[in-house]
Amino acid sequence: MTNGLESELKVAELLLKIKAVKLTPSEPVTWASGWQSPIYCDNRKILSYPEVRTYIRQQFVSLILDKFGKPDVIAGVATGGIAMGALIAQDLGVPFVYVRSSAKAHGLTNMIEGVLEKGQSVVVLEDLVSTGGSSLKAVEALRDAGAVIKGMATTFTYGFDISVENFKKADCKLASLSNYDSLLKQALSTHFITEEEITALKEWRVSPSTWVK
Repeated sequence: MTNGLESELKVAELLLKIKAVKLTPSEPVTWASGWQSPIYCDNRKILSYPEVRTYIRQQFVSLILDKFGKPDVIAGVATGGIAMGALIAQDLGVPFVYVRSSAKAHGLTNMIEGVLEKGQSVVVLEDLVSTGGSSLKAVEALRDAGAVIKGMATTFTYGFDISVENFKKADCKLASLSNYDSLLKQALSTHFITEEEITALKEWRVSPSTWVK
């Protein structure tokens, strides 16, 4: 079983430690959407650290069983959810498939790779949820293929209002190992950021599309 806030803080601590998450309010990065952001998140780095990778995998298994129950299939969202999704499927002893961001332009033009039968229950695995747009596109593709979506599990979510609304509209439950609030709490307690910086970080989360340094 997961340990709620204690587990969220531990995951946040590990993400900060391996620099999968960087908090840089004084030197924001620009996302593909054009948003300026004081945080950069690349959870694929987890795969390069065996101890962290094992801990995250174990937490995912506990989270999935706790929030959704054992599914028939784990589906990873390309590309960030593929490797960890396969590891989790191995732990659970269930099949694994992955969902492309778009259908292949050749061959069978598949969007879903692997064997998925109609009526099978699926937990979707993602590495990061921002607005939820690309993640829910994968959910839609799986449903179109006849899957019954139990929910989505992700390493980290920013918790944007638009994301909460998008998942509600899509009737898809979202469970996360850690989140923005827990990250800020952990970062402050371990001196990754100062009290002054946390103000800017909180302001960004309220209105990320209009925030500027």
